[in-house]
Amino acid sequence: MPGFTRFAVYYLPPPGPLADFGAQWLGWDVQAGCGVDQPDVPGIGTFTERPRKYGFHATLKPPFRLAEGRTQPALSDALAVLASRMAPASCDGLQADLLGRFLALRPTGDTSGLRRVAAALVEGLDAFRAAPDAEELARRRKARLTPAQDQLLQRWGYPYVMEEFRFHMTLTGPLQKEMVEPVRLALETHLPTLPVPFVLDEVALVGERPDGMLSEIARCRLTG
Repeated sequence: MPGFTRFAVYYLPPPGPLADFGAQWLGWDVQAGCGVDQPDVPGIGTFTERPRKYGFHATLKPPFRLAEGRTQPALSDALAVLASRMAPASCDGLQADLLGRFLALRPTGDTSGLRRVAAALVEGLDAFRAAPDAEELARRRKARLTPAQDQLLQRWGYPYVMEEFRFHMTLTGPLQKEMVEPVRLALETHLPTLPVPFVLDEVALVGERPDGMLSEIARCRLTG
């Protein structure tokens, strides 16, 4: 497999029931870098098509191309150093909920620690990020960004970071209103017991392959 085209920093659940559920639900195991048979849920192949390539995750530093002169090994090393200086974060738990027209696992309780980790990664690894080109900026702006989001796009290459960051683990693409409850019921049938509290104590470097799918490169524990 040729080199990765983009990189990101994710939260990936540790090996176990939640990670297994996410891989099966979306049909892609981001940790193993392979497809997975999905459960027998009507329409699941369609309503999970959009998030499938990314795998089951929460984005902490959004996908970016490497800046000129930067390398994947140097990025991995920088993430390891940064993680060693960062304390773990936690919140009360996770729950399945709507985020716009998508269903996702979203945190409950105080999320300031999760925002702290994400902000530190966005800022701490920014030197590795190539600036978005005009085409990417135009594509992002089609979402009718607020002035604050547009400023974040220009500064950090993505509009939903820092104060606009919302921790979430995407479970579907956009759903029609009549699909929300059937999909939510199917989720409740397949979801394992969710962690209480939810603890974020490691982060993962992932890469986008030439085929468009993302897969894990390395994990780093937060030990600061």
